[in-house]
Amino acid sequence: MKSIKNTIVLAVAILCTVSLSAQKFGYINSAELFQEIPEVKEAQANLETYQTQLQKKGQEMVTAYQTEAQALGQKQQQGELSPKALEVEAQKLKNKEVEIAKFQQESEQKIMQKNETLFKPIRDKIQVAIDAVAKESGYAYIFDYSVGVLIYAEEKTNVTSLVKAKLGM
Repeated sequence: MKSIKNTIVLAVAILCTVSLSAQKFGYINSAELFQEIPEVKEAQANLETYQTQLQKKGQEMVTAYQTEAQALGQKQQQGELSPKALEVEAQKLKNKEVEIAKFQQESEQKIMQKNETLFKPIRDKIQVAIDAVAKESGYAYIFDYSVGVLIYAEEKTNVTSLVKAKLGM
């Protein structure tokens, strides 16, 4: 019984080895590919512009807050405010702090959403080209060299140029 089990395990191992040796592997460098796609530069510029706009608005909010805080400090030093008025004004400043923090958090989320909106179509386009190259060239697997998944690869298995050609580059 044990020898039958060992024979079956050995047969499966041999079949897997034969099956794997017949498969074709390839790799790409998606970082290189991404840098050379014209739409990426445009998307990056759009994202940077959007980020700059949000940062400018945030900075304006901070500057307004600082101006108001400074004015409140001067009024307090000069004794122009009653303790109740000072308390009311201090609460307004705290509310502005909360508003600024909320704006910064929302800005980060908006930037991430904008990034996804701008770059997802590009990633999808690349994936379609990779899928097409893999099917047309008979690759069983294509690895992404730029993320460090591959330790060794023969240069002849690099299909980046084929994907570039598929993208019209």
